Amino acid sequence: MDFQELLLIAFRATIVYLAALLVVRILGKREIGSVGAFDLIVSLIIGESVDEAIYGDVSMLKFFVLIATIAAWHLVNSWATYKSKKLDQLLESQPTVLVEHGKIQEEALASQRINEEELYSQLRLNGFEDLQEVKKATLEPSGHVSVLQEDWAKPVQKRDLIRSQSEG
Repeated sequence: MDFQELLLIAFRATIVYLAALLVVRILGKREIGSVGAFDLIVSLIIGESVDEAIYGDVSMLKFFVLIATIAAWHLVNSWATYKSKKLDQLLESQPTVLVEHGKIQEEALASQRINEEELYSQLRLNGFEDLQEVKKATLEPSGHVSVLQEDWAKPVQKRDLIRSQSEG
């Protein structure tokens, strides 16, 4: 095994990494669930390469070149998106507001390919049955929907009672 063959492995790992990243970004945040696009790609590639190394289909040197290449790209991506807001917006998905003050944002649902039934399901999973109680529902980069409740809909807290007594 020569140095040129190891460089070819590193090059191919880079191409596979970039192609997988592109596909994951096109699919959108709904499709990747609770992990980020970079983490999903690294997990998939490492999982497959570990299998190859364990069964002896590739040499350990090739395995380590592949793992080092993927790890290096993962570190470069993490560092670059941390340093550059524009790169972060390009490579990482951004939160998308689906509901604001009880009103469904139809364009946001369409852009994320979410129908109203899926939205209502996510709201119910977050403990909301009445859309009017939703101050903001956001599809996060992780693929989860976070929901903020309207102030008027929040349960009365002890501090509210104390405050009303001191005002009265």
